[in-house]
Amino acid sequence: MVQIAGDCKGDDCPKVFTTDRNSIVVQGDLVTSVTSPQGEAVVEIPRAVWEEAARALGG
Repeated sequence: MVQIAGDCKGDDCPKVFTTDRNSIVVQGDLVTSVTSPQGEAVVEIPRAVWEEAARALGG
């Protein structure tokens, strides 16, 4: 994975990555107010991190 957004130095903050499978991986705070299927999670990241990722992808 290659980090394309999120400027924190540790492992416990919002980040966006690209993968070698042409997909996006998002790390963020777990959202518990939304029910998701088993094996999936809903996470929240700041809009600024999402916008940074879009710029990194050429959007």
